[in-house]
Amino acid sequence: MKNKIGLFWLKEDFRVIKNLGLSSATKKHDQVVVFYLYKKKKFENQEAQKWWVGKSLGFFKKELDKYNINLEVIEADSYKTFFDTLFKKDNFSIYWNKTYEPDYIKFDKYLIKNFEKNKIEFNIFKGNILNEFNEVKKVDGTPFKVFTPFWRNAEKFFQEKIPSKEKIISKCKKKASFFKNTISENKIFPKNNWFKKFEKHWIPSEANALNELKNFVNKRIENYSDSRNFPYIVGTSKLSPFIKHGQIHVETIWEECIRIKKKGVGKFLAEIGWREFNHSLVNHFSYMLRGNYSKKFDKFPWQKNLKHLSLWKKGLTGYPIVDAGMRELYSTGWMHNRVRMIVGSFLVKHLLINWIEGEKHFRNCLLDYNEANNVSGWQWVAGCGADAAPYFRIFNPILQGEKFDKEGLYVKKWVPELKEVPKKFIHKPWDFVDEKFKLGKDYPYPIVKHEDARARALNAFKKI
Repeated sequence: MKNKIGLFWLKEDFRVIKNLGLSSATKKHDQVVVFYLYKKKKFENQEAQKWWVGKSLGFFKKELDKYNINLEVIEADSYKTFFDTLFKKDNFSIYWNKTYEPDYIKFDKYLIKNFEKNKIEFNIFKGNILNEFNEVKKVDGTPFKVFTPFWRNAEKFFQEKIPSKEKIISKCKKKASFFKNTISENKIFPKNNWFKKFEKHWIPSEANALNELKNFVNKRIENYSDSRNFPYIVGTSKLSPFIKHGQIHVETIWEECIRIKKKGVGKFLAEIGWREFNHSLVNHFSYMLRGNYSKKFDKFPWQKNLKHLSLWKKGLTGYPIVDAGMRELYSTGWMHNRVRMIVGSFLVKHLLINWIEGEKHFRNCLLDYNEANNVSGWQWVAGCGADAAPYFRIFNPILQGEKFDKEGLYVKKWVPELKEVPKKFIHKPWDFVDEKFKLGKDYPYPIVKHEDARARALNAFKKI
């Protein structure tokens, strides 16, 4: 074993703490090589995440240097083609952590079959999740379709088992290389300058993820239940991109939250619970990745309106809270969760545009894009998902703005053309009359009237 090189397949595991696969490899081998497969096609519709991955590789490479571990980036047309070549090599053992998407789970079975066939030692470990998705089921063995009983059982199941201790990787005796034709992480960055804006908001490293967690639990978690609803203040954890890319393990978050025993912990951990629930859903009901969980929505009279879709993406709908959210997304690669619900509801209910279009746009723009969360979240808003908000629950963007951005500070930050509009009119600027402010010139007219759009949405719902 010591003579063999240990290979660790890096996917969404940019950390040294609680990285079970990498930890195991360093304990069994004197030489370990970490490799990342850059599949260009995968990122064609995930432009924002190109930046995060490129940065993460740079930070992680420096971290691994401390442990005498080489990080090699390989450009691959397909995972299958790469591994079919690897099966023919010898003198290595391979390690990886699970990724909880149906395609990855299916591919794991292919790898296991072929590593066994070629008598190559392989080791597969639990990934960035509290419980394996198939561990939490109802008494009759079927998966949960409602969040509350799922999370009640999932919490109990996790607490009753012994979670992995804070495993950290070991230093290897010497550095090794394994692959030819590796590439620089700089090759991954998007070609346009869009990602440059992200530099002001994010540092994609494990050290920063741990620091963000510390700041959140020490300073903000007590007020989380209330403050998480107000987009202008920093009331949320801002950990979602780090969780997505594995700079921090959800067990680490759980342990830190339980340790402090503060008000707000339960509400925050329930958000981790929704992530667990979403992974369970997409793996048990994988058809929802391609369409509606609720089949009755297959007959919903969605409208194709490219003009409205484009204005929604650009943050030019004429509804300030919606436009602020869409511009925050484009500028930072992230959007406040309350606002995600508002802009999502506006797209599918005010504009009657299929949630799939919103899901695709978020996939391309979100740094924290996660297949399970994104699809489940959009179907929750649209009313066609499991345990979803009913379709007839239609957010009023004016009232939502007045309730959660009362002073208009969030709107004025992201929609600066409204900075001189008094707060009384900030969420309905069409009522503001002023010589210096011209609606239709300085800021667009609403692309739909709320009352009419609501009536149209309810009428469409009646048809199914």
